[in-house]
Amino acid sequence: MIRIVIPNKGRLHEPTISIFRDAGFPIRGGAESRKLFEKTIDPEISILFARASDIPEYVQDGAADVGITGIDLITERGADVETLLDLKFGKSNLVLAVLEDSNFEKAQDLEGKKVATEFPKITGQYFKELGVNINIIKVSGACEITPHVGIADAIVDISSSGTTLMINHMKAIDKVFSSTVYLIANKESLQTKDKILDIKTALESVLNAKERRYLMMNVPETSLKAIKEVLPGMSGPTVMKVESSKSPEESILAVHAVVDANLIFTIVNKLKKIGARDILVVPIERIMP
Repeated sequence: MIRIVIPNKGRLHEPTISIFRDAGFPIRGGAESRKLFEKTIDPEISILFARASDIPEYVQDGAADVGITGIDLITERGADVETLLDLKFGKSNLVLAVLEDSNFEKAQDLEGKKVATEFPKITGQYFKELGVNINIIKVSGACEITPHVGIADAIVDISSSGTTLMINHMKAIDKVFSSTVYLIANKESLQTKDKILDIKTALESVLNAKERRYLMMNVPETSLKAIKEVLPGMSGPTVMKVESSKSPEESILAVHAVVDANLIFTIVNKLKKIGARDILVVPIERIMP
């Protein structure tokens, strides 16, 4: 049996549920059902729900074989786990922030001052590398209030959009750490349970598909060379003859290719100018690595 631990609530919960569903592991429990465990369609895989901050230890200690959590939490806990895959969601920054009307403009201005944070290890390492001596005040939440009540002169806290800082009349003066969500594994389990790599492959196939689109079009055979020059693909386009061409004098080919999603707008316009028509752009569910 392989046990996967995922965030039970918060901003990482729904994206995790979504990527597992897309990978073929629909999960029904979690925040709303208050379940601690959930079966999957694979009888050898079960899901455990836990706080994102606890997941590094769950995986390190073998309570779970695989986990999903932020790299900031993994780093802060110093967890001895194997990082398998950047899942590329849950993007956020740990920022150094001060009151809007303070005179602090850079980290070096905080020499000898107090900094409140839920991430004392990352914060300590950041200031150590800068050669700045500070006093760390460890808090378990609501960092933003500490400068207002005189507990700290600055904070190091998670910021996704900056809205919370703005509401609390604070400003970021530096980025301390950048984080996304990772798939991690217990090192011993990784050596003994082959299905862990199958789970990694399934999730990776979803990530690959999100970044690409399947492009289909009809083109005159005389334009094929120009089409190939415009059309990048994973291993070149697939070309097939269209038997039902309206004009017997004109040979029409069907051209299919997988292209990067962020190139679609530019490529489609170029293709139309050199004769491509009946162009279809189709999302892809999975691309197996």
